[in-house]
This record gives sequence, C-alpha cells and structure tokens, in this order.
Amino acid sequence: MAHPVQYRWYPIVCAIAALVLLPLSVLLLSWHEVDATIWAHLWQTQLPRLIGNTLVLVLGVAVGVTLLGVSLAWLTSLCEFPGRRWLDWALMLPFAIPAYVLAFVFVGLLDFAGPLQTLLREWLGSDLRLPRVRSTGGVIIVLVLVFYPYVYLLARGAFLAQGKGLMEAARVLGLSPWQAFWRVALPMARPAIGAGLALAIMETLADFGAVAVFNFDTFTTAIYKTWYSFYSLSSATQLASLLLLFVALVLYGEKRARGHVRSANERPRSKALYRLRGWRAWAASAWCGLVLLCAFIIPLLQLLVWFWQRGRFDLDERYTALILHTLYLGGMAALLTVTVALLLVFALRLAPRRPVRAAVGLANLGYALPGSLLAVSIMLAFSYLDNQLVIPLSQWLGGAAKPLLLGSVGALLLAYLIRFMAVAFGPLENALGRIRPSLPEASRSLGVGSWRLFLRVYLPLLLPGVLSAALLVFVDVLKEMPATLLMRPFGWDTLAVRVFEMTSEGEWARAALPALTLVLVGLLPVVLLIRRSRR
Repeated sequence: MAHPVQYRWYPIVCAIAALVLLPLSVLLLSWHEVDATIWAHLWQTQLPRLIGNTLVLVLGVAVGVTLLGVSLAWLTSLCEFPGRRWLDWALMLPFAIPAYVLAFVFVGLLDFAGPLQTLLREWLGSDLRLPRVRSTGGVIIVLVLVFYPYVYLLARGAFLAQGKGLMEAARVLGLSPWQAFWRVALPMARPAIGAGLALAIMETLADFGAVAVFNFDTFTTAIYKTWYSFYSLSSATQLASLLLLFVALVLYGEKRARGHVRSANERPRSKALYRLRGWRAWAASAWCGLVLLCAFIIPLLQLLVWFWQRGRFDLDERYTALILHTLYLGGMAALLTVTVALLLVFALRLAPRRPVRAAVGLANLGYALPGSLLAVSIMLAFSYLDNQLVIPLSQWLGGAAKPLLLGSVGALLLAYLIRFMAVAFGPLENALGRIRPSLPEASRSLGVGSWRLFLRVYLPLLLPGVLSAALLVFVDVLKEMPATLLMRPFGWDTLAVRVFEMTSEGEWARAALPALTLVLVGLLPVVLLIRRSRR
C-alpha cells in the first residue's frame, strides 16, 4: 500500500501524462467531422502516392541504417585496423548535422548545375550526366547518412558489452570470425540494433525538411500542404493520425523484435579481438573513412565554402534576430523540459508505484510523436479553447476579442516539452540513480527539510545530469523544423525556419550561414555523447 506522502506525486505525474495524451485525444476527436471534398481530392491525387512514398522511404532507410550501422559498429568494436581509434568516435559526428542541412548540401553539390557536375563536364565533355540526385534513392541515401549513428552507437555498445569470453568460446567450437558474428554476436545484439532502428525509422517518419528539399512527398509534407493550401486544420490532423498509426506499428514491431534476448553479463572489452592485415585492414579503413567523408567532412567543407562566397554577407540585424529567437526558444524549452522531467524522475524515485510508473511511461511517449503531428493537434486544441473560452471571456470582460493561445510562444513551448521530455528524462534518471538512498536519509535524520534537501544534497549531485539534459534538449529544439515552422508566432523566425525558406528558393549559399550555426551548436551534445560512450 502506498504511503500517504507518495500520493502527493499522483496529481503531478498524471497532469504531465495528460499533456502527452492531449495531442492523442485531439487526433482521435478530429474524425468526428470529415471534409469529404478534401479527402476525395487527396485520395484521387496524392494519398496512394504518399503511402507508397512513405513505405519505400521507411524500408530503404531501415535497410540502409542497419547495414551501415552494424557493419561500422562491428569493425570499430571488434577489429583492429589503421585509424580505428579515432574513427571509433568520429563516426558519431554526423549526429550534429540536421537531416535538412545534409539534404540541401547534397542537392546543391550534386545537382546538374552544381559544382561537381559542372567540373566533370569541363573535364570529360558536355554530354556527361550523373544520376538525378532529386530522386527516391537520393533522399534515402541522405537520411541513411544522417540516421545511421542511432544504430551504430547502440550496436557498438552491445558488441563491446558481449565480452571476450563469448567470442573465444565460439572460436573454440570451430567458428570463424564471420560465423561467430552471424551466430553469436548479432543475435545477442539484436535488442540494441532494434532499438536504434526504431529511433531511425521514427525520425524518418517525422522528417519534413529533407523530403521537402528533395520534393519527395510524404505524410509530413502532406500535413503541411493540407494546412496551408486547403486551410483545413481538421484534415491535416486526420492525416497526422494516420502518421501516428505508422509510428505505433514501428514501436510495436520493435518491441516484438526484441523478443526475450537478454544482454550479456560479461565484463566489457577494452581492446579489439581481431587484427586485420593487408587489404582487409585498408578496406576497413576506407569503408569507415568513406562514410565519415560523405556524412560529415564534405558537407561541413561545402557549408564553409558557401558561407565564404555568400553567407557572410547576411550577417546583419535580421540574422541577429534569428539567433536571439532561436536561443530564446531553445533556452526556455530546455528550462521547462528539464524542470518537468525532474518532477517525473523524483516521482519515480520517491513513489515507485504502478500508477506512477504508468504515468511516467506515458509522459515519455512524446518523443515518438513527429513534430508535425504535435503541431496540428496542439493548434487544433488551442483553436477550440480560443473560440469556446478565451474569446467569449475576453468579450465579457470588455477586452479585444482575439485568440491568445493559437500562434503563441506558449503553444510552441508545449510542443517542445511533449516532444523532448524523453530526451531530458534519460540523463536525469541515470544521474539520480547514482545517488544512494542512504545519503538523503542521513540528511533527513539531521533535520534537513524537503527544499533544503533538494538544494543542498540532490541538486549539486544532479548538476552534471541536469546540464547534459538541458544541452541535449537545447540543441534538439534548435534543429526541430516541423513544429517550429507550423506553430511559430508571427515574426518569430528561427535558424531552422531560415534554412527552410532559403532552400525552398534554391538559395543554397544563403542557407549556409544558419545551417553552419546549427551544425556547430549541434557538436556540443555529440562531444558529450562521445565522452560518455568512451567511458
């Protein structure tokens, strides 16, 4: 039976869980009224193609990130070859590049009028044509290069955690390294690989900027076009509910794929098991180096070139406003999200009852919701509240009869809170888990009250986790495009919105300045992630 003090946490965690259930309930309620004309037009002109494009994109990215992430993780964690020590952490650097940034760099670099094809035509003749970069294969390659670190990071950790004894036992039984990989290492790493694959697929479903650059229509672009072309928020919300169905299927499939495989309990390895020699060693170095070159080095160099050619001339007052808006939203979202996540972490620690665990689990589901889905559901809910409550109340009080919630900064911060709650919860939960219960118990026995206990005992020990969580949320908010693009107040453009505007007009060089800023800021959590993974 729960202690009376534990019941105090129930309203808090239930209210936070209700924030995540808000967009889900709005999506379900949006089907009470269907605009048959718009849906008939969508079915005749777009919907079958949208479903096909989304399925092809998800399948292509799933296969690509699995092959790339698992192969790189196997090479860097179990094999010794030239450059392995620095490639081990350098292959995580593509985490810092948003998908829409890599997309417009690839298009600007490889398009028919781009510098690469222009140079090749000068060298090899004017009839030379490379395959079209604005294609299904092009967008799949870009998303694979951006999202493979999810699989790489988790698979690498799983391979390292398997220890030396398992591989030696496999070799004693007569298995070659290749057979040991297929029959021992890969099956045991399946839960980690599945988790990374699920994250990559959810990010693919949520992506808006990259597919917009490639003019590749998916559900996220359809939601945006339905909202702004047909001016139908309810139809956009209904489309978003279909996207949520895709996400639910991915989560269910990932849970079933994990099965009952347990992780190894051996001591993690610190050294490679297989020393590659000759052409195999150089082939491994070339493969890892090629991925790093295409996913990080070339895009970064191209952004620097464009910045020097054109982007540096955009350093004016407008760009200062873009930076201030971006930093303000990122800072406020980080502060709000970390504060709410701290409440969840302490509720789970101090009241570990089944209702609390269930509510905390619901509160962390927001990361599975795409930004476009959150945007349309929150805006629909706030539009209803404005029309039914805010505007009548304002008229009754003699004020201006205009909406206050719709298109406000508060609505955008709520979307960020729901979307990135899980990002902040993980580091905070780990940090609190390192604090032994005996320490706060000793403080209470000395007469330290709740607030003094938090400020003098918990907070100093939680500070590294709090800073890590705030930094991760801050950078994710900076890179978030769909929710910001759909929900930003009038005049509140950010760096991500600026990138979208410039790439929509084909101004790759002018998009380089905000994109380069986002990449450099995104390197901060990547460096933090690298330091933790090497520890």
